Amino acid sequence: MSTDAAKPSRREQILTAAAEKFARAGFHGVGIDDIGAAVGISGPALYRHFRSKDAMLAELLTGISDRLLLGGKQRVDAAADPQGALDRLVRWQVEFALHNPALITVHMRDLDSLSDRDRRRVRESQRLYVEVWVDVLRRARPELDRPRARAAAHAVFGLINSTPFSAHLDTSAMSRLLRDMAHGAIAAI
Repeated sequence: MSTDAAKPSRREQILTAAAEKFARAGFHGVGIDDIGAAVGISGPALYRHFRSKDAMLAELLTGISDRLLLGGKQRVDAAADPQGALDRLVRWQVEFALHNPALITVHMRDLDSLSDRDRRRVRESQRLYVEVWVDVLRRARPELDRPRARAAAHAVFGLINSTPFSAHLDTSAMSRLLRDMAHGAIAAI
């Protein structure tokens, strides 16, 4: 494998820098010059890659929502049984949270800065992702009705997605802790 294949594209570099900057200062607290400087180009040069700063935010937030949904579905499809599917979903959400704290922060803080169209798209992907969890929870725990399973899924997301504010352990230990806590919360339903 060549090192060129592993190197992120300029577009990916810009998105990563934008996520970090937005997470620290908020979408409205960051200018294109700030993002450009973070990747070694002028702010106006960003327009070769994105039509606007708003387009960067939209790609970040629609991208993570679509990626979570696709990854969740793939993990469920690869599982042998409902409990295995639930474990894979928990691991997927924990892995995502630990490796993308800036995106979680940006989502929580700046979702309302999206256009109505992009916000609806994000919300639809999120709704579908929640339903993946709801279906798995109900197969693993047939006594759960849909509203209770949905509430449980949201509670587990809240626990796991608090990571940007609570990661006081190394990644491996934090991963184990979050997985154990998520499974404990699910067992308590």
